[in-house]
Amino acid sequence: MRAYELMVLIDPEVDDRTVEPTLEKYLEVVRSNGGTIDKVDIWGRRKMSYEIQKKAEAIYIVVNYTADPATSSELERLLKINELILRHKVTRPEEARV
Repeated sequence: MRAYELMVLIDPEVDDRTVEPTLEKYLEVVRSNGGTIDKVDIWGRRKMSYEIQKKAEAIYIVVNYTADPATSSELERLLKINELILRHKVTRPEEARV
């Protein structure tokens, strides 16, 4: 198992009440494959430094999780499919690399 950090930018037109349930179905992929969700931090609506799909702001979410590399790849694949996800980035935190 490896530690990962996921940053997701969600379309700002999404209702705030549906952000967490939308994200939860993706996090269930990690849980169902033996991983753990360590922290979910919803930053809320923020202005982006440049427009993506003609949108100047997005809902930012940062998730710290632990999973195997195959599960992380599957999570990324699912995030690419959803049109409400403007961008996502999965990284491995520095302190986790040994």
